[in-house]
This record gives sequence, structure tokens and C-alpha cells, in this order.
Amino acid sequence: MIEDSFKSLPKGWVCTRLEDCVDILDSQRVPINAEERKKRKGNIPYYGATGQVGWIDDFIFDEELLLLGEDGAPFLDPHKPRAYIIRGKSWVNNHAHVLRAIAGITSNSTLCYYLNIFDFHSYVSGTTRLKLNQSPMRQIPIPLPPLPEQHRIVAKIEELFTMLDAGIEALKKIKAQLKRYRQAVLKYAFEGKLTQEWREVNKGKIEPASVLLERIKEERKKNMKGKNVGANRRVRPASGQTHWSAPTKELLPEGWEWTTLGEVTDYVESVNPKIEPNKEFVYLDIASIDNSQQRITNPKNYCGKDAPSRARQLVKSGDILFSTVRTYLKNIAMVNEIYGGQIASTGFCVIRPLPKIQNRFIFWLVQTDDFLNPLNQLQRGTSYPAVRDSDVFPQIIPLPPFYEQKKIVEEIESHLFMADNIEKVAEQSLKQSDRLRQSILKRAFEGKLVPQDPTDLPAVELLRQIKKEREVLDLPAVRQATGRKESKK
Repeated sequence: MIEDSFKSLPKGWVCTRLEDCVDILDSQRVPINAEERKKRKGNIPYYGATGQVGWIDDFIFDEELLLLGEDGAPFLDPHKPRAYIIRGKSWVNNHAHVLRAIAGITSNSTLCYYLNIFDFHSYVSGTTRLKLNQSPMRQIPIPLPPLPEQHRIVAKIEELFTMLDAGIEALKKIKAQLKRYRQAVLKYAFEGKLTQEWREVNKGKIEPASVLLERIKEERKKNMKGKNVGANRRVRPASGQTHWSAPTKELLPEGWEWTTLGEVTDYVESVNPKIEPNKEFVYLDIASIDNSQQRITNPKNYCGKDAPSRARQLVKSGDILFSTVRTYLKNIAMVNEIYGGQIASTGFCVIRPLPKIQNRFIFWLVQTDDFLNPLNQLQRGTSYPAVRDSDVFPQIIPLPPFYEQKKIVEEIESHLFMADNIEKVAEQSLKQSDRLRQSILKRAFEGKLVPQDPTDLPAVELLRQIKKEREVLDLPAVRQATGRKESKK
């Protein structure tokens, strides 16, 4: 029995079915495909399962209606809306049920709020694309309060949701401000502003970057021993390629130098894992990275014979994985663990800072807008726009003395640690606000959100009155509008 759907209801409430509370206007829906809509451009909203999906030049309805997804709606996710209200002129396709609350029994708003917390598990069918057919939709149980109480409930929900939305908007602004703050921290860091006082204290005590670069060049020459191991391709731009031009030297702090990323990074060995078909390797791709933590969290294991064809670069601890695919250009991680035989996809530029360069200095530097924005202009391709290693390594970068690099990293991570903590609190608050929204709706339809008034006409009387009116009228037009046969008793 439908009464079994609810263990107990407040006094004056009644358990009924959705079909007893609404007119069902599904028969009036007319689906129009996207190609046809292009020919019929207009200013009338065209609605589907979860909201507006386009515009059209004519309308079917011109009133407030309740739309409930028929297929393609997130029925099993209580945190996403399955029902919504439309007003004015509109056109609805066949992916949404069209409902109109029966005046004198309930309202579109009351039903909309309830349907958005309803558990649809037993009412939908299908696997990949769930569908709510009209027959089970009609049987959805509705806890119906007296009409005046419904009005009080809706008013209270809207009051609380307004306050909640204001809080959510404030949290989103905080997150946006934190994003700008992070870039400001990085910008100041690589302009030398975060370590200005430190330089004054240590003036004359530290080796300038020019001496460091000369020593790097000399050691590189010795290590190469006359062999070309690919270092040159890291330093020189491709033929005809433009890249970020360095500002004038006078803009750099004292002791700093301009160089290229290729000058301060080492060669990364290329390998073919298929040569060792039975050896197990660890494959690192974009999906391996938790971008919020900028670390490897989901490496994939495989034998050499099963290795992805793109797996070529053998990485080690301290390497920086820099995505060259434009869509994921800010997916950057540092390899902090050795899993044994780690191989990166060619979707990464593997950056290996030389031992005389602080690797976390480079890790933060390649996340600055000054480093990333020039790469945006060099992307190639349409489906998967990307840049090449030969675009990344010629980028000109500011290089401080070795010990100032270390100090810069400390300052960056100190500032960003505070920002990360604030963002975590904001994220937790956003999740709590979502749970609070659900809790408000749950309490509303348990009769715990607003007080009951014993003078309210019980909901069961409302249903009886409407049923009598329909039996008296028994208009064919009504039956056609509702799309169901009236019961004969």
C-alpha cells in the first residue's frame, strides 16, 4: 500500500500519488532535432531533461509548469536536480515529463522541492541511460501537507536557500580570490620581491647566478665528452619558432640572470619497454596525477609487451611531469617516489633540473602565467592542441643564486600553505552547504521545518474535494489534458 511508503506523517498530512496531484501534459510535447531548430531560430526557450537546451521560434505552453526528467536526468544523484520549474512561453521535448500541479491541492514549487530529494531507484529503468517511464512516475508517493502548510514550507525553504546561496556565492568568490592570490605569490616570487629583504641581509655572501651558469656550462661540456646527447634540442627553438622574450637585464634583481629552461635541466633517457616484454614497468599518464595535490596517485602497472606505444621516457625521483596537452597544460606533478622502472607518456615533457638547481624552484616556476601564457601561443593541433618539448625547453626563465632559489621555494610554500588551508575550509563548507540543502528539504517533508496549524484543512479533505469536482465535471478535455483515464467507482 502507498501508506507504507512513510512510517509516520504529521497530523493533517496524507500520503498520495503524484498522479493525484498533477495534470500530466506529456501528450502535448513535440521534439524538434537540433538541425531543425537551427532553421527555426527564435527567442522561445526549448527545454529537455535537465533544463534549457536551446531556442526556437514558437511555443507549446505559456504558463508555469513543473518538468521532471524522463530520460537522461541524474535520477540517482540526490545532489543534482531532477525536476525544475519553467514559466512563460516554452517548448518542451520528449525527454522531460510536463506536469502541472492541481490548484487547490498543491503547487509546482512544493512538488519540485520534494521530487529533488526523492529516491528514484525503484522507479527508473535502464543501465547506461536511466529512464522514468510515465507509468511508474504516476505511482511516486507524495507526502502531502495541508495547503496552507505547504505555502509555509515553500516560503521557509526559499528563505533558507536564499541565505545558503549567498554563503555559497561568498565561498566561490573566496576560491576565485585564492586562485589570483596564488598567481600573485608566484609572480612576486620570480620577480624577487618575496626575497628582497633576504638579499639585503646576504648581500656579498652568496655566489651570483652568472657564476653558477658558467660552472653548469663547463660541467655540461665535460659530461658530454664530445657526444651529442640531445642537450642542444632543449636549448634551441625550432626553425621559425618564436618564444617568450626576456625583459631587459636591468629588471632582474642583483645576482640573478636570464637563461633558458634547457640550460638548467638534464637529458632524460628515452627507452622502449617492449624490448623487455616480461619486465614490469610503471606507466604515468594524465590520469595518474591528482592535480589538486600535484602528485602521482594512480600509476598503472604493465609488462613491457603490454606497454602503451607512447611510453618512452624513463623518469626518476625529482623529475617534473609537465603536460604538453593544452587541455591539461596546468597538470603538473613532481615525481617523489620510485616505483621501479617508471615510464612517462609522451603527453608529458619530463623536466629534470640539474643537481645545482633546486628542483622545486623549477616546479613552481613552470606554473606561473609568465611561463604558461607564451606556450598557449605555440600550441598545435585541433582535437588535442598541444605543445612540444622543443617549445618548452627554450623558454627564457629568471635564475637566482642557488641559495636564493631555496629561500624562494620556502617563501612560496609558506604562502601557499596558508592559501591551501583556507581553500580546504572553503571546499568543506561547500560540501556542507550541499548536505545542508538536502537536510532542509528532508526536514521540510517530515513536517519538521515549520510548525503545524491545527486549524489547517487536512490534506485528505483537499483530495476529496478535488475528486468530487472532477467526478461532477467529468470533462473529456480534462481527461485528455491529464493523459489518463478517470477511475470509475
